[in-house]
Amino acid sequence: MAMLLVLETLAPTERAVFVLREVFDLGYDEIAAAVDKSPAAVRQIAHRARAHVAVRRPRGGTSAAEARRTVEAFRRAVETGDLQRLLDILAPDVVLLTDGGGVVQAAVTPVVAADRVAHVLGRIDTVMALRIDDGLVIGLYAVRNPEKLSRLERATPLSR
Repeated sequence: MAMLLVLETLAPTERAVFVLREVFDLGYDEIAAAVDKSPAAVRQIAHRARAHVAVRRPRGGTSAAEARRTVEAFRRAVETGDLQRLLDILAPDVVLLTDGGGVVQAAVTPVVAADRVAHVLGRIDTVMALRIDDGLVIGLYAVRNPEKLSRLERATPLSR
């Protein structure tokens, strides 16, 4: 999930170049043909994409206990509607990605910044994956598509 969060912050061409180069180890010439760019441009795009991904990698390790504390604080903040508590555990540059699968309403583009993310979170009919670093939520991936949630056995209703 963490890598999906990072990849979603890349522009489409950057994402394609990054995945083709870093995951599939294709040469710059092959990638250039696939994305209709020159090999020199692809090298530059790959460099920018690697730098972008490196900046968004977790800065330090997060222990399981710290992750549990952060998730519990997040749950309490959303459940009680405590905006300040929520802002306290969201990193300033937090990114929220949503997936409605074309079935339910979801944000079309990533929601970036703690205040914007905090205002989007309300009644939640969603499964969320949280990316936590140094006790702060730095990324969220929200799946709202009911077809993708149909196999869940238990729900924890949260509301503001």
